[in-house]
Amino acid sequence: MPNPSFRSVLHHKFTATKNGRLGTFLRTAIARVSCAALLTFAMAAMNPVAARDGNDQDQRGRIRSEVTLVSLLASVLDKDGRPALGLTVDQFEVYEEGVKQKIEVLDPETQQPLDLALMIDSSLSETKELDFEEDAASRFIQKLVRPADRLAVYEFADAVTQLAPFSSNVPSLQAALRRIAPGDGTALYDAIFLGSQALTKNPVGRRRVIVLVTDAGETTSRADFETARRAALRADALLYTIVVRAVKTEGGRNTAGEHALETIADSTGGATYFPDTIAQLGDMFDLIDRELRTQYRIAYYPNPRPPAGTFRTLEVRVKCECKVRSRKAYYSGGRLD
Repeated sequence: MPNPSFRSVLHHKFTATKNGRLGTFLRTAIARVSCAALLTFAMAAMNPVAARDGNDQDQRGRIRSEVTLVSLLASVLDKDGRPALGLTVDQFEVYEEGVKQKIEVLDPETQQPLDLALMIDSSLSETKELDFEEDAASRFIQKLVRPADRLAVYEFADAVTQLAPFSSNVPSLQAALRRIAPGDGTALYDAIFLGSQALTKNPVGRRRVIVLVTDAGETTSRADFETARRAALRADALLYTIVVRAVKTEGGRNTAGEHALETIADSTGGATYFPDTIAQLGDMFDLIDRELRTQYRIAYYPNPRPPAGTFRTLEVRVKCECKVRSRKAYYSGGRLD
């Protein structure tokens, strides 16, 4: 968790479109509490588990107190790389800290609405590819966004800038892409960190996704790798990265950045794509769209109850000749140890 001075620096760099005004209660609260208390509140809001009423009584008549429902998304692909549809609850197993859990909810091809942060690398190293990226991203928005979904557009170079707030207004979102301007530096980790922060401000009960288009370079971030990774996990955000490599040989690529992005994406349950040519960028967006429309939502009550303020390891297994992707950890809430 960045300290207050680090957060203030990032906030200063982050240009965001403001919608509406703060209510009287929030203004009063800000005037009375310290910066540290505000940061604690913000991190608590990122908790990806939903609390169940402590007075709720289960079917066997026993009281469950402050039980939390842990929800996660799983993408299951068959041996040919196509979505494996029609799986049943008995084909899934979920383990928390190595302990098998009882699955309470399985929602195949979930229709849970999306909140998606689309982040385009506008650094000078990407200048040659920007026209292709904008065109492919525009078609992605047209295909992906449904009335219940919301998408925001960002660019990042030496800083992260929001070009369009979360909405389902497709023409407005597409117009924002045309305002992308080249810049110096690449604040890659800041983009993941601030994209995760933005997603946590949206209502609960929606899927949170970051789609990042970049060459994987990193030069100017205030956040580091672990700060960005933990922010994505705390936000319960899936990270999908499309790495556009101007140079195909290993000697001229940002291989360290590519590995870092693959690691973060894998830990969130997302994926990293490497198009061979810029012309394949649209195909990569199509793969992301298809995956988001064929995910399974799984939920369970953790047993034993986890201590507050810890990251808990997760593993999803599936009984078929398939590959499953899901997040590798979640944050149990409270203060981080």
